[in-house]
Amino acid sequence: MIEKIGQVDWQKPWLAPLLAQATVVLEAPEWRAALNQLAEKSGLRNHRGLPVHFVPQSDLREDMAYEAFISDTGGVPTRDNLHDFFNAMIWLRYPRIKVELNRLQAAEIARSDTGARVAGKRGALRDGATIFDENAALFITADVELADFLRAHHWDALFVAQRARFLKNVQVSLFGHALIEKLVAPYKAITAHAWIILVDPGFSTLSPVEQRGWVDGHVAQRIAGGLSTSDFTPLPVVGVPGWMQDQHAEFYADKNVFRPKRELVTGQVRSSSLGK
Repeated sequence: MIEKIGQVDWQKPWLAPLLAQATVVLEAPEWRAALNQLAEKSGLRNHRGLPVHFVPQSDLREDMAYEAFISDTGGVPTRDNLHDFFNAMIWLRYPRIKVELNRLQAAEIARSDTGARVAGKRGALRDGATIFDENAALFITADVELADFLRAHHWDALFVAQRARFLKNVQVSLFGHALIEKLVAPYKAITAHAWIILVDPGFSTLSPVEQRGWVDGHVAQRIAGGLSTSDFTPLPVVGVPGWMQDQHAEFYADKNVFRPKRELVTGQVRSSSLGK
């Protein structure tokens, strides 16, 4: 049994993309076996060509890093908790991104002086990969100006003045499994590391399955050359239009959550004004 699974409200809009596969898994007699059936059916393999499968946490050797184990065996250590359950859901939803993140992590571990015993020693690439894996949200749009509003922290323009435009032209898809876990009990300050994906206008004509496949391949290709913490921009996810109730102007005026962008000027950091 997965700890606290009964606390998940599957009617939340950010969980809608996961609902179909989650239902299959949770209705099965043994949820980890159901995950493996779905992984096998989709032909899920890691960067070494090994079948990806979900194994008990006890299979992970004490002297081996988690990412190296996945790389060497194809096994994903999976505990009976929400954190690892959502991780498995993302493996099934965005397999190519997950495979590429694991490849990057495993390669960095192999290059380290301490080999598998690398806990606590991380570089910019591993930090970026970990942030993506744990806390990323994919901000998908063909509207360049809305992406610019996000980068500039122009929250009023993004979420209030252009709300209808946002609802029509932006998809926000949660990737980070720690982020999804936090949203089981949502609070206003939850902030994702947004990864902006600019698409062609024709993207909207694709089916949801085709869109997801395109995003999966595109992002995997982008991160293949590496990534760092500077590749992300903050996104207070409760501000996404339609994701919470009472998203009035005063809701977005809370600068403890919807913070102005901080700019570096003559060696000092200052906050810029919203909308400028």
